[in-house]
Amino acid sequence: MFDTLRKVFGFHEFRPNQERVVRAILDKRDVLAIMPTGGGKSLCYQLPAVMMEGTCMVISPLIALMKDQVDGARANGIRAAFLNSSQNPDERDEVLQRLLSGKLDLLYLAPERFILSHFREILGQVQLSMAVIDEAHCISEWGHDFRPDYLSLSDLVTLFAGIPVAAFTATATTRVQQDILDKLALRNPLIVRASFDRPNLLYDVRFKDNVEAQLLSLLKSNPGKAGIIYRTSRKSVSDTATMLQKKGIRALPYHAGLSDAERKGNQEAFIRDEAEVIVATIAFGMGIDKSNIRFVIHADLPKSIENYYQETGRAGRDGEPAQCTLLFAQGDIPKVRFFIDSIIDETERERALGALSKVITFASTSVCRRRTLLDYFGESYPHDNCNSCDICLGSREVVDATLEAQMLLSAIVRTEERFGAGHIVDIVTGSQNKKIIDFGHDRLKTWGVGKAHDKKYWRQLIDELLAQQVIQKAEGLYPTLFLLPKASRILKREEQLNIVRILEKKKEQPPAKESAAPYETRLFEFFRSLRKQIADEQGIPPYVVFSDRTLRDMAAHQPRSAEAMLSISGIGEVKLQRYGGQFLRLIDRYCSDHAAANV
Repeated sequence: MFDTLRKVFGFHEFRPNQERVVRAILDKRDVLAIMPTGGGKSLCYQLPAVMMEGTCMVISPLIALMKDQVDGARANGIRAAFLNSSQNPDERDEVLQRLLSGKLDLLYLAPERFILSHFREILGQVQLSMAVIDEAHCISEWGHDFRPDYLSLSDLVTLFAGIPVAAFTATATTRVQQDILDKLALRNPLIVRASFDRPNLLYDVRFKDNVEAQLLSLLKSNPGKAGIIYRTSRKSVSDTATMLQKKGIRALPYHAGLSDAERKGNQEAFIRDEAEVIVATIAFGMGIDKSNIRFVIHADLPKSIENYYQETGRAGRDGEPAQCTLLFAQGDIPKVRFFIDSIIDETERERALGALSKVITFASTSVCRRRTLLDYFGESYPHDNCNSCDICLGSREVVDATLEAQMLLSAIVRTEERFGAGHIVDIVTGSQNKKIIDFGHDRLKTWGVGKAHDKKYWRQLIDELLAQQVIQKAEGLYPTLFLLPKASRILKREEQLNIVRILEKKKEQPPAKESAAPYETRLFEFFRSLRKQIADEQGIPPYVVFSDRTLRDMAAHQPRSAEAMLSISGIGEVKLQRYGGQFLRLIDRYCSDHAAANV
């Protein structure tokens, strides 16, 4: 097992939980493994697939990802193929011939193909080593991405009684976990529920103010790095991508309104490092395996905590530091409510409202973001300070805003709860616009009492009052503000209002632990260029050749022989044979030039 890990995959040790899962499959035991994105799920079945007799059948909904998974497996010398609707009949026939002749270690296919009776007849003629269900949460109606076609997978255990069935997912509450077990009827399975903690991800929630300026600022702090920006609507995706392109950023849109060819082309450009940023609806992300995404920005509210966790999980799959930023304002909530209110099924609508409520709580909390996320998945965070979220890094403080809240509440009362947020802010900041003058609101006692703060401060405070259920917005065309019972207690000073305020000067973030050893950044860039050249020649994504982490290790240790190359994490015997010579020659040239320059 360790020999295969080293020779095929180039790793010298397992990541947490991998060894337990591999051993169980090799012992022909069923498995349910809930492991976070970046936890190395694919190795858990690819390694046994190499060691066991027969073909490992992997059922996955991610057609767009299958080719990359197959390319990655083949780069390690694994005999892999996929079957899906993107292939022409000749290509599918060729894969079936390889399957029937026992020349495949791995076969990826969609659940729609598994349903077909004639395909099941073919499987009856094949020696299967195991059956794997990827994205297993799709079988649960309580999951965030239920797929009716997945229900057919409940036949696996009865159809293939003699082989292990292994189910994998990155996100599942305990309720979804039990639903997966019940639907698949796994036999005495090993259940692995890994920690949902992604220590390399930094979580940051910011007040959404000027989205364009905020996005540009975030991209400026991540120059040349790969990232995803999530937006809710197709229009906002297109507008944002266009804006970034005009600013000279290599950004591309991705949403369901684009043609298949354009969507595929944009995804390919991002995967192959030809675009830095993808601006996307939630339609994007399930179909990529790009390991070096350094940031994910939610410029609009995600639908649920599961969606947020899975979408932020696209970042830092290589284990290197990555940043996840959510831009949040209460004004986004009605937009999401509009979509939820259009859901016909009452149970589904209530479920969506509950999911939205939990996202709002996450965004509004003054508690460690990591602790809040892990609590949602039924996991306790053992530390007092995660040192990698905006709350724990001390970029915020809790302050008493009771007096300021009274100013706003008084303005709402004195205008008989007939006006919206913008007008109330104009009153307390002392605006003399026409509407204020026409209504005589410049004669109110609360007019101008809040001149010490700018309008942005007061808009944020209104958001906080909405989040803390002190006030509420009326439904319909005119979203006027009205008081809730808690407001009366605040006005009478019977209750204090505390808010989380962003500090002007953030506490210094700890230096990113990019690599175990310092590395030559110039050599790393040379490696990236060579990797891109090789990838383009072979028609595969650059990370399939070597990951960024492998390039960094190589730049740190600068191996000068094939034997030394094998000590680098991620370089197995097949990759050494295919790519090692070119990288060794580059290292030799670099070292010679470096030595000559120092003479």
